[in-house]
Amino acid sequence: MRLAKIAAWIGAIAMAAVIFNGFVNGNFGQDGGELLQNPWGIVSLVDLYVGFILFSLWIGFREAHPAAAAVWIVFMMVLGFFTASVYILAALHYSRGDWLTFFLGAKKDSLVKNA
Repeated sequence: MRLAKIAAWIGAIAMAAVIFNGFVNGNFGQDGGELLQNPWGIVSLVDLYVGFILFSLWIGFREAHPAAAAVWIVFMMVLGFFTASVYILAALHYSRGDWLTFFLGAKKDSLVKNA
């Protein structure tokens, strides 16, 4: 779990830094328009949002409360893998070293009991 925590922390810090840089030094409207004019920019955005959706499915699966899952998913769609890094850090913390709890979240007890 230590390696997972290190990777998640690095991801969160890196994403926070580049998001901050984008807001300070970029122009979202102009830069986004240029990205959408480039075929590989479109490929990158589709790839990114497919990843967001797949990660969001995991969030929706493992969360006990639909409202909590919805909030995490909205943040995922807006802040991307910064949110994923923070979510993983929280999931690692609350799993207390138990990988099944990390991956299955609130569903662990019902899935393990039925297996």
